[in-house]
Amino acid sequence: MVMAVSFTRYGRLYYLDPGPHSPRVGDRVLVPTDAGPEVAECVWAPQWVSEDIDGLPVCAGPATDEHLARDEGNRRRRAEGRSIAKRLIRKHELPMKVIGVDYLDADNVFKIYFTAPHRVDFRALVRDLARNIKARVELRQVGPRDEARLQGGIGPCGRDLCCATFLKDFEPVSVRMAKEQDLPVNPLRIAGACGRLMCCLKYEHPLYMEFKEKAPRLGAVVDTPEGQGQVIGYNVPGDKITVKVGSRRCSCPSASVCSPRKQHDAHYGESSD
Repeated sequence: MVMAVSFTRYGRLYYLDPGPHSPRVGDRVLVPTDAGPEVAECVWAPQWVSEDIDGLPVCAGPATDEHLARDEGNRRRRAEGRSIAKRLIRKHELPMKVIGVDYLDADNVFKIYFTAPHRVDFRALVRDLARNIKARVELRQVGPRDEARLQGGIGPCGRDLCCATFLKDFEPVSVRMAKEQDLPVNPLRIAGACGRLMCCLKYEHPLYMEFKEKAPRLGAVVDTPEGQGQVIGYNVPGDKITVKVGSRRCSCPSASVCSPRKQHDAHYGESSD
């Protein structure tokens, strides 16, 4: 059984073992963290999954009025910390932009995440923040990808950003992946909200590599159900190959064109499974 929760509306999903509890979508539940149980909203009700998943944290049960009051107080403290940080950054004339604020009430610690075009000497700012907020302050500079993850937003596909919802780690992405997927090498077309290459270029790349390993090369002459023709393109998601037969173009299933599959069918029979 697996359930999913989010600490902020439309924010990143975290997966839990529901244990003996059966929360419904929208219920507030307790999630175990390093700083103690925190309040989150149930986004996916507990459901069975086909794979065995080990190591998930176990839901600590429904949030009580006391937990909800503490969570609301922490939200007000975070908003207060963000406001004070922005004001003092302007006062110190530093090229910094506040991206996110965390508050650990057990230790009375603020963690303020920011972006800047270069390294910033913020020692005086930290001392000023600690006096005004009356708490220990930690400033952490983040890059463009982490900025997009913390702020969230909508990607070119019209869906919530992958990094802000389900991605845990940023895997390397290269322009070569876009070329191998026959995508236009145009920064405006293959860049995400962070300005870097879209993480989703990684998703289908193995499929394209596997397809092109078994498919005949472009320009090759092949036999198809429509007759002999020349390969002029691929439709990898559809598992088809575009062939020019005479003056016509036809889209053929790769199994009807690729030599290994045709040899297999000839040897074992087309009806064999």
